[in-house]
Amino acid sequence: MTSAAAHGLEVRRLAAQLLRTSVERRLTVEDAISGNREAQALELRDRAFLSSLLLTSFRHKGEIDAILAKLLDRPLPRKSGPARDILVLGVAQLLFLQLAPHAVIDLAVRCAKADRNALHFSGLVNAVLRKVAAGGAGLREGLDTPRLNTPDWLWTRWVKHYGADEARAIAMAHADRPGLDISFAGGVGDWRDVLGGALLPNGQLRLPAGHAAVPELPGFAEGSWWIQDAAATIPVRLLGEVQGKTILDLCAAPGGKTLQLAASGGEVTAVDLSEARLGRLRENLRRTGLAATILAADVLNPNLAGEWDAVLLDAPCSATGTIRRHPELPYLRDEAQVRELAGLQRRMLRRAAALTKPGGMLVYCSCSLEPEEGEMRIRGFLADTPGFEIVPASGNWLPQGAAKPEGWVRTLPSMRYGEAQGMDGFFAAALRRRA
Repeated sequence: MTSAAAHGLEVRRLAAQLLRTSVERRLTVEDAISGNREAQALELRDRAFLSSLLLTSFRHKGEIDAILAKLLDRPLPRKSGPARDILVLGVAQLLFLQLAPHAVIDLAVRCAKADRNALHFSGLVNAVLRKVAAGGAGLREGLDTPRLNTPDWLWTRWVKHYGADEARAIAMAHADRPGLDISFAGGVGDWRDVLGGALLPNGQLRLPAGHAAVPELPGFAEGSWWIQDAAATIPVRLLGEVQGKTILDLCAAPGGKTLQLAASGGEVTAVDLSEARLGRLRENLRRTGLAATILAADVLNPNLAGEWDAVLLDAPCSATGTIRRHPELPYLRDEAQVRELAGLQRRMLRRAAALTKPGGMLVYCSCSLEPEEGEMRIRGFLADTPGFEIVPASGNWLPQGAAKPEGWVRTLPSMRYGEAQGMDGFFAAALRRRA
């Protein structure tokens, strides 16, 4: 076996392992890879390919399952080890990454033979993947891919809250690999000439999917910009002018909004419970040369005291609005988690309100499509907290249709933003504490 083939085999062996690990341990692909020593030892290019394999397999999981159901006489037994995961990865490579069939099939068979349980199914792996290679795109004909790629629990929720047409549009948006949205401390300037991409209405650049690895892009190492989905920039802008104001950024890591606030002249205190995530925030501040006070603390800890001109709470949530970038999430979350997180958000919002100075601003946001974590959260808060009023969102930098009559903002993955298509699903509401 050549050195290149050995590398390819190792990446696919790890992919089969992490595909299962991600679901069983409810880890995002990013966390599964970062927590695996073998994956971390890979070269940057191999690690990027590993991530692509896993994300593609999750992005098209429903239709891959449907295709395999057609080609297998019966489900594989539990004693087959990683054989099914090897098949899933093989279909992803053949139909969606469009890699050379000979190489895909050969490495899949080698991967099966290298496992004592999957070894006995290597012939089946070979036969099934040959059928996939021969059938090609025709195997997808007639499949309702948006519905298949959305688990029942989410589809039912979205149809109930957004209607069948919008639920389908959201699911269709999740099928596309997202671009990379970039924020600049000093404005976009000449960076469009350097990086390319599309200029968004909020002054960001969006690079198309398939861009170079982020650390290799011009300006990243120098700290000229940071990555931040267009929807995630909205909460800070809802605060209005922050120059010279004291800002409390709760649940701040990894720090996109902290950087945005600091670049706008705010005196920022960034709070997060996770020391590991705060490490990423510190690194982002160091790289960009921006300043903020960092505090490792539980938002609900009564020792967190004081009053700020503005408080931003990006609450822990199910993150179903980020499925474009994290297609594994539908298989890691469930209804019970949404309910549990809604309770935590209610307590955190109450705490954030107490930390807001009279006359000050409070912005609540979540990267979730679920109403319990957005619209219902603010309705309940306003009903229980008469000292706050909503500040209606407005501005031509908002996506069309995102500003709602109630005054808050709701973005959807299916929305256009200027000439660009798609963004994270986000909810944000600006509230003023009466003086």
